[in-house]
Amino acid sequence: MLKVFADRGGTFTDIVAVTNNQVIIDRLSRHPERFLIVSLPNQQWIIVYKLLSENPEQYQDAAIQGIRDIIGISGNEPIPTEAIEVIKMGTTVATNALLERKGDRVVLIITKGFKDALRIGYQNRPNIFARQIILPTMLYEQVIEINERYDAHGNELIPVDIQKAKKELQAFYNIGIRSCAIVFMHSDRYPNHEQQLSQIAQKIGFTQISVSHQASPLMKLVSRGDTTVVDAYLTPILRRYVNQIASQLPGVKLMFMKSDGGLVAAQQFQGKDSILSGPAGGIVGAVQTSKRAGFESVITFDMGGTSTDVAHFKGEYERQLDSEIAGARMRVPVLAINTIAAGGGSILFFDGSSYRVGPQSAGSNPGPACYRRGGPLAVTDANVMLGKIHPQYFPSVFGIDGNLPLDKDTVIQQFTQLAQDIQGATLNHCTPEQVAAGFIAIAVENMANAIKKISLQRGYDVSQYVLCCFGGAGGQVACLIADTLGIKKIFLHPYAGVLSAYGMGLADVRAIREGGVEQPLTQALIPKLQHLMEYLETQARNEINELPIQIEIVRKVNLKYEGTNSTLSVNFADDWVLMQQEFEVKHQSRYGFIQLEKTLIVESASVEVIQKMDTPEEPLIIRTRPLDEAPTSVETVRMYSTDKWHDTPVYRREYLQPEDSINGPAIVVEKISTIVVEPNWQARLTERNHLILQLINK
Repeated sequence: MLKVFADRGGTFTDIVAVTNNQVIIDRLSRHPERFLIVSLPNQQWIIVYKLLSENPEQYQDAAIQGIRDIIGISGNEPIPTEAIEVIKMGTTVATNALLERKGDRVVLIITKGFKDALRIGYQNRPNIFARQIILPTMLYEQVIEINERYDAHGNELIPVDIQKAKKELQAFYNIGIRSCAIVFMHSDRYPNHEQQLSQIAQKIGFTQISVSHQASPLMKLVSRGDTTVVDAYLTPILRRYVNQIASQLPGVKLMFMKSDGGLVAAQQFQGKDSILSGPAGGIVGAVQTSKRAGFESVITFDMGGTSTDVAHFKGEYERQLDSEIAGARMRVPVLAINTIAAGGGSILFFDGSSYRVGPQSAGSNPGPACYRRGGPLAVTDANVMLGKIHPQYFPSVFGIDGNLPLDKDTVIQQFTQLAQDIQGATLNHCTPEQVAAGFIAIAVENMANAIKKISLQRGYDVSQYVLCCFGGAGGQVACLIADTLGIKKIFLHPYAGVLSAYGMGLADVRAIREGGVEQPLTQALIPKLQHLMEYLETQARNEINELPIQIEIVRKVNLKYEGTNSTLSVNFADDWVLMQQEFEVKHQSRYGFIQLEKTLIVESASVEVIQKMDTPEEPLIIRTRPLDEAPTSVETVRMYSTDKWHDTPVYRREYLQPEDSINGPAIVVEKISTIVVEPNWQARLTERNHLILQLINK
């Protein structure tokens, strides 16, 4: 038996596998520098493995290669699929296609007179002082206007002009377009015309047909249209990727992580649900492991090679309905994740007067300067310069043959040159380590600001939260981030370096269905809402398509004040007063006021069906050393922190035991990440192998 959980990130692909196969474990144990193996109860093991997401000289797909490496077969042999029970994956394939505008060619089919509605959008001005407004590029290539119309009450004003529709669709099919997005006025309630067009497109031969009443069954033509276009643009790319993976794993149960934090069967994975596939796995992993550790109020902080994702959790997953990712607007439930372009690969440069960090990333190819591919200086290099990362404790996967350690010499050489350049431009004398520390301070400030957006700016006091740090680079800056925000406790899971992949294994299957309402909240509306909820629940259960033993139903309504657009999600109740009270508490916390004189509007309702999955257990570890015997360091290195060099002990995490405590400055190294314990911080290991960092009261 082999269960595989994989997350394909921008720089590294992380793999966590659970197996009871002793032969696999015996073979991988001979390569402790590449594989982390942890024993579980009941004769099972967890295998943790990282490899570069892009390494074209060595392999085509990182996730498939990772499975091959774990099973122990070469690139030519077929994978023995009978041994694999399930594969759960998160992928950045759709995200990258959106960022690089490399989706499929799309024709938009829209009601006559609304040809430019999506381009015009809502006339938002994110930067109100910008004199030149640069509109994002549209994802659709061509537009067909169809003479059809329903009114807001469902009366058919103009039937579909079927002959014109057939003719124009055929013309675009003939020039090679195979994907279409169908968006008609009021079709969220009256989808008959969209269904007619869908049948025509299907007969012509379009392979991807996205219809708005399914993609986003809510009011607002622009939001619904944008979501439908994103789905038509990305689903074909996703389908090809899923088919490529499935073709090498015939018969294996394959599941993917959706942007809302739930798993879905591979054949039901759609473009509109895939944008935050990887980061969502991280949030699930962070939340579930934090709950196991006894923490309920959590700020999740996922710092990878390309970007940093942060989220807020207090009892339930926070989702948002309206989001804009890579210039594309969408109206589907996604986890409320704030992403900034700051990661271990973020490029550092001096623009002649100030230090800059990102947003460009060195990625995995060429990667930071220390990766031996001629890359530019990046955040990872700054930590090498400061003695917070040491080549001997970092995987030796670099160079042409993928077996060399990080190149520290080139880092020192390039920072020395950069310090000289800065001195020449500004006449300020600064040492190479001061330059590196300056860049780290800017990166930390950027990341702390991202956390403030999803916490302080929404009325939450972060000083009462635990910072759950993960991602390959999270442990390197955890204390600095916490210091900036006033957070006093940090939680680091033993799989923190691969928590996004581990989160795939901790996730449940989730199906969310929504329906528009747009009516005042009154007791008389409750029976209508109950009827809608039953219909949505049936739809959601059909997606899960199995007879689950453990199932949970979550019913929500989105409320807003009349005349406003800002909705807040509350639990559905049979008594409308209870929903009103919950809305007012949330509104007071978020905005600082309530408006008792205004009518509450139910914008939409949603039902989430959750199928509980078996998740990996976490073993307890036992202390064998006497309580008064402190852990021993493997060596002492020099680390630059708080404007000076410190003689800093290095500890291996696998040698630490429960109740061990370490005062900073110190470095704790793992096979998959490095944890820096800054001065005035203390690290303590628990019986669950959780590392808790606590601020020492001065």
